[in-house]
Amino acid sequence: MSDLLLEIKDVTKVFRIGGLLFGTELLAVDHVNLSLDKHKPSILSIVGESGSGKTTLAKIILKLHEPTSGDVLLEGKSVFGPHPDLDTLAYYRAVQPIFQNPFESFSMRKYVDSYLYDTALNLKIAKDRKEARDIIADALSSVGLDINALAGKYPNQFSGGELQRISVARGLIPRPKLIVADEPVSMIDASLRMNVVNMFLSLKEKYNVSFIYITHDLSTAYYVSDYVAIMYRGNVIEYGSSDRILTNPMHPYTELLLDSVPTGGKKWERHLKLPDIELKEYHNTGCKFANRCPFVQAVCRLNKPPPVQIPGEREVLCFKPVDYELGRTTPSQEPEKVTI
Repeated sequence: MSDLLLEIKDVTKVFRIGGLLFGTELLAVDHVNLSLDKHKPSILSIVGESGSGKTTLAKIILKLHEPTSGDVLLEGKSVFGPHPDLDTLAYYRAVQPIFQNPFESFSMRKYVDSYLYDTALNLKIAKDRKEARDIIADALSSVGLDINALAGKYPNQFSGGELQRISVARGLIPRPKLIVADEPVSMIDASLRMNVVNMFLSLKEKYNVSFIYITHDLSTAYYVSDYVAIMYRGNVIEYGSSDRILTNPMHPYTELLLDSVPTGGKKWERHLKLPDIELKEYHNTGCKFANRCPFVQAVCRLNKPPPVQIPGEREVLCFKPVDYELGRTTPSQEPEKVTI
């Protein structure tokens, strides 16, 4: 039996953009490897700007996309291999989603509580509606809601924060081992975001459930996470414990992300201002961040950086920790002068 709850093994996803003759391929997820321990519930935040590949990776974990290569294993059982070990029903009992926009998760022509009954019955968690009601009531209670307050009501009768809580309760119905939350607070008023984030922390302990939290918000990632994976152009460029990465980043891109977080006395715009996504960056044979990196070396443009293991269970996809942090710079490796 595997000691890992989830293992993402060398997962790659390629999309084709444009027509058959003049189109191009986009390497949205590039040989990603991540894992979650089975014996200790944890929250792994996958952080990056738009186009980093974090949502594509989440959809692969949720079986909404199939990887071009690689595999996902749940408790050692293959999900996408030639002979998958898990059927769809078993997988969705163990892995549940929470999506970004709660208003798009529910049809305005259908009662909200009907979705909860459908989940309990379709996943065979309950044998009938009476048994389902008890399970649903318990799930709603865990997120601070009463089943009687939902009965016979449509989505437009609830706030965004309430609908997101209902989405979380829906995910809890099968008592999953993993919840994948894709930007779950981005569509909620800022005043309510910490309520949802705190709810994740509470549910992690109460139900022994792990979370993969997809976000561009470093502040909530730092607050809620046990581990953080920073993504850039399909690569996980830095991975490790949240306190180490977000207080002492080793990759130049992580440093840039942290510089975008607002501090007192400084004007700040919400979205990180970087140059527009260039498709050629996804196809770079060397480091995909080389054209923007203040520490770029000749080797960065020619070779893909190796995954460097840093003491303290950290991994960085960069030449900088080897040549600069460890004091092994040579004249031929001095950083080029670049403008980003």
